[in-house]
Amino acid sequence: MPGLIVNGDDFGLSQSVNRAIIEAYARGALTSASLMINEPAADEAIGLARDNPGLGVGLHLVLVLGCAALGPEEIPHLVDSRGRFPDSPFRAGLKYYFHPKARRELRREMRAQFEKFAASGLPFSHVDGHNHLHMHPVVFSELVELCREFNVRSVRVVGGDDINTHKRILGRVTVRERVICAVFERLRRSAIQKLAGRGFAKPPRVYGLLQTGDMNEQYLRALLAEIESTDAEIYMHPLAPDAVDEERRLNPGGTEELAALLNPRVREVIAARGFRLATYQTLQDG
Repeated sequence: MPGLIVNGDDFGLSQSVNRAIIEAYARGALTSASLMINEPAADEAIGLARDNPGLGVGLHLVLVLGCAALGPEEIPHLVDSRGRFPDSPFRAGLKYYFHPKARRELRREMRAQFEKFAASGLPFSHVDGHNHLHMHPVVFSELVELCREFNVRSVRVVGGDDINTHKRILGRVTVRERVICAVFERLRRSAIQKLAGRGFAKPPRVYGLLQTGDMNEQYLRALLAEIESTDAEIYMHPLAPDAVDEERRLNPGGTEELAALLNPRVREVIAARGFRLATYQTLQDG
């Protein structure tokens, strides 16, 4: 039976995200989570992960739209005076590619996040990146070396291969979505080459790129009915209904995503398609 990872991103971002992820794991279809190790609710998330050892938890590497592990004085070309990365993935990506000092600081910051996750005592399920910035060529090359050092065998590899599925579900694909998929497909091919022959598990197909933040029940069920019968990951951003207004503004579809994960009809579609719910670790173990 092909394995299906259903992952909750942004674990540790807030208590509302933490509650949603644990509820979706305990009562719904979610199997895995990606931890933002530097965010305000990270310690709570680590405690919850320890209480729920079946939940696969990986590192959600943050290099944009979030907090750094190192202080601003150590990485002045990466963060502002509050220790926060830029809000624009595009600007951050340009800096990481063209600025030598930023690239040197980037390596130190990435290592610090790996070390901080390792210090939590949680086993690495996988590594991925906030806003998929881990797919950036400079970042991914360093990521591969750190994964080998910290004995991480699974990395999320995002590509543009879900564009046809997305079109079948919605009946259209915009020009913007085509551009996004084309960019990520090139990044995917580069990433696969860098992983080849280095002991990494084969990455599953990843779905969510074109519907991120709006994976409601209707779309999720349609997606499950359409995707190939092979190992796959669907990533989501669930949010508890009692989240504060600012969280709901930044993640307006989060509560709908939680409702989708808790809906028994979603589990029925998963079973009907012949998928077994999995984590990155259980995929490795076969």
